Amino acid sequence: MRAGSCLAAFTGCHRQSSNRFQGYVEGEYVYVASPFAGQLETLSVKRGMRVKTGDRLFALECGLETAARDEAERKLVQGKANLEDAKKGKRPPEIESAESQLKQARAALVLSEKEYKRQDDLHTRGVTSAEDFDRARSARDQDQHRVAQLEADLTTAHLGEREDQVAAAEANVRALQAALAQADWNLSQKRQDAPGNGLVYDLLYQQGEWVGAGKPIVALLPPENVKVRVFVPEVKVGAVHPGEPVHVFVDGVGETYAGKVTYISPQAEYTPPVIYSQESREKLVFMIEVRFDTPTAAKLNPGQPVDVTFQ
Repeated sequence: MRAGSCLAAFTGCHRQSSNRFQGYVEGEYVYVASPFAGQLETLSVKRGMRVKTGDRLFALECGLETAARDEAERKLVQGKANLEDAKKGKRPPEIESAESQLKQARAALVLSEKEYKRQDDLHTRGVTSAEDFDRARSARDQDQHRVAQLEADLTTAHLGEREDQVAAAEANVRALQAALAQADWNLSQKRQDAPGNGLVYDLLYQQGEWVGAGKPIVALLPPENVKVRVFVPEVKVGAVHPGEPVHVFVDGVGETYAGKVTYISPQAEYTPPVIYSQESREKLVFMIEVRFDTPTAAKLNPGQPVDVTFQ
């Protein structure tokens, strides 16, 4: 009987307070997901843990992405080698071989020139046949063409590839670099780290389960995302302003928590008729949000009912 009387007295006192309003704690969660599908290979956190920026949250199976990344790296190495080869001339052993072939061709041309002159002299005196003369002239002409070809090849060997071929090789390297960057990014997205400090509020999948692309796996609650929503009557909301300090009371906690008003809803939670009576206006309430510093916010839990008093 005494307990009931005390409760009634407390309730009556509470209702008589004109500057104390009811609300609740709410959190804005950060849902961490991978843009790719895969089996949840590693889950590095548990519900209720606190994590710091950069802490590993989870990793999906990444065999295909790893193979694609390695293949892109090999292609880039090959592309760079082709570009370097295109920028410079032939290798020294290749140039030496070309010079040796040219030397042999010139020596053969000297012999064929002598044979041609000899056959020309004999043909003029009618000692040799026309077929022998034509054969000697043909051999001389072939040796001349051979020497000219090898001289041109040797000149080209010293110059390297043409400018358009070098430009094409450079463009290929840029494309391969972009492909490697894409492969690196794809691989990195199979592993997700904490984007900031916070509480692991919930786990939406368990290790070993298949996760669809873009499906959240971990729900984080950063301290700065904890807020209180309080509902203030229409007749009182005009006295409340953004930045105004407030005190928050939580059941069972001796201390009060200091916060500041960060948002006042421009719309009432209850919509009355077009013409307001005094009675309907008293039923209007406006939602006001209160936020806290990080240490204070860490002490509050979403869903907690609270009472709020304004300055």
